Amino acid sequence: MFYWITLLVVVLDQGTKLWVRLEMTVGQSIPLWDGFQLTYYRNSGAMGSSFEGYGRYFIIPAVLVVFWLVYMLRKGELDGKLLQLGAACFAGGAIGNAIDRAIFGWVTDFIDMGRGISNLADHALNLGILFFVLSAFVVDPWRRRRAKKSIYS
Repeated sequence: MFYWITLLVVVLDQGTKLWVRLEMTVGQSIPLWDGFQLTYYRNSGAMGSSFEGYGRYFIIPAVLVVFWLVYMLRKGELDGKLLQLGAACFAGGAIGNAIDRAIFGWVTDFIDMGRGISNLADHALNLGILFFVLSAFVVDPWRRRRAKKSIYS
């Protein structure tokens, strides 16, 4: 599951970014509905345009995190579907943005909801973190309580 979801995230991310680069000009906006539009932006930094011009430096941590996630998966530390889903989303997002940084030196952003411009990889990273948090603070405690009850039953 991990590898297929990671691949799906990378393909969707790179496909949408390719479409934006081919069909839009930098700075162009296409309104879709109230509060949501596509705006082509080249981000040479990190999230929120911080560290402008230093985007290539984020390739190394992205690669290290992906290798660490694969290592943890193979070691059996990512037990549970939610944890694996989170790891896959995070890895796919990291790879998607690393590809842009390696090829162009910037990341193609286009999802504009009025609070900054992002891309599918950014949202996959956030979704991955959300799944990690849900696994750690909701699913794992629930499993432990259930296991504890079955011991005493």
